[in-house]
Amino acid sequence: MRDLVIISRRVLTEDGLRPAAIHLAEGKIQAISDLEAAGEGRRLDVGEAMVFPGLVDTHVHVNEPGNTVWEGFETATRAAAAGGVTTLVDMPLNSLPVTTNPSALEAKQRRAARLARVDYGFWGGLVPGNLDQLQPLLAGGVLGFKAFLVDSGLAEFPLVTDADLRPAMHWLAEHDVPLLVHAEDPTVIAGAAGADSSPMHRYGDYLASRPDQAEVVAIERMIRLCRETGCAVHVVHLATVEALPALARARAEGLPITVESCPHYLTFAAEEIANGATLFKCAPPIRSRDNREELWRALRQGEIDLVASDHSPCPPPLKRQEEGDFRAAWGGIASLQLNLPAVWTEASKRGVAIAELGHWLCAEPARLAGLQRRKGRIAPGYDADLVIWDPDATWVVEGAALEHRHPTTAYEGRTLRGRVTQTLLRGEIIFDRGSFPGAASGRWLRRG
Repeated sequence: MRDLVIISRRVLTEDGLRPAAIHLAEGKIQAISDLEAAGEGRRLDVGEAMVFPGLVDTHVHVNEPGNTVWEGFETATRAAAAGGVTTLVDMPLNSLPVTTNPSALEAKQRRAARLARVDYGFWGGLVPGNLDQLQPLLAGGVLGFKAFLVDSGLAEFPLVTDADLRPAMHWLAEHDVPLLVHAEDPTVIAGAAGADSSPMHRYGDYLASRPDQAEVVAIERMIRLCRETGCAVHVVHLATVEALPALARARAEGLPITVESCPHYLTFAAEEIANGATLFKCAPPIRSRDNREELWRALRQGEIDLVASDHSPCPPPLKRQEEGDFRAAWGGIASLQLNLPAVWTEASKRGVAIAELGHWLCAEPARLAGLQRRKGRIAPGYDADLVIWDPDATWVVEGAALEHRHPTTAYEGRTLRGRVTQTLLRGEIIFDRGSFPGAASGRWLRRG
């Protein structure tokens, strides 16, 4: 890899946003200097364009192998590169087989090694009966484990009970490995949904079928188990602010609990979702406008640690748009390429300093995945993963123009602020104004 100096009047460094020259060599950031010390070597002067660390997205459903017709490493990592994401961590379900044993991990890695355009890691799956698979999965390189407290929608990835969680969490605590949890309580949901199985066209009915209390009860359960076992717990895709007081008490107690939310919970509101608009179906559901504003408050005050996309696409027919049936539609929102502009669009409306995005989208996700010594910052010794973007550019989302495998997205027709122009992975340009120079060069990031 040739030496390169990137020059910009707006670089997000450890000291904040400032003019700087970033000196790259051998895939690493060697130094950061003032513009006057940029030198005379190979230079890329991007002027007023902003330079951020490459985004780290720790919640991506790539779905390959087995469901590549939904999404795959080729399309997902093209979308990632186009959106400034240089590292993603793949979830263990929606692929077939699910990543609950070493052979499944190997099958997934074989495909990623040929196709990935960004660096990648894997979460392993914790399901009933695979306690004996945790050690070989960890030895195989997974970065942590994911479990569902509620029906995942896939028979191959069933929910876990306390009998499954306790021994697993004790073991994970001994090995200093995080457990990521989809925190919704099945009993609360069963009570809210009732026995009716008829088509569900009103968004309000879908929202009522997965109430805030389902998240609250599940999160309180994980707090108790965290206290009992000492296992680091990460709550994925928090949608309700009603769980924040319990989480705040747990963290004040010193319990190792972290929390993420997602761009769709920070962008959309239940009051704005039309009946039959199944593109907006996800679980937990998008909640009220007031709830959205409280999520922003919590994010800004550090009660929520990071933002991840929860990119969960499917073939268009599975969204049941023609029928408008929330009960039958697949739950998931495609947003991998849109993480940065979606969050910045809403953040800028609320007077958020742009430097805060680097914390939520880069540094903290890297920490969750155990990659904080090489990813998520512009600092000497870190991988030269950079995104060059214009935070002032506005554009209208056209799903067909995105790099995701399918064009269906809840952001269709929405005006976003901020557009990526170039993305560098370990010092090499992998996305350049709509093109993808070079071959797939993503590397597997294993634990340790």
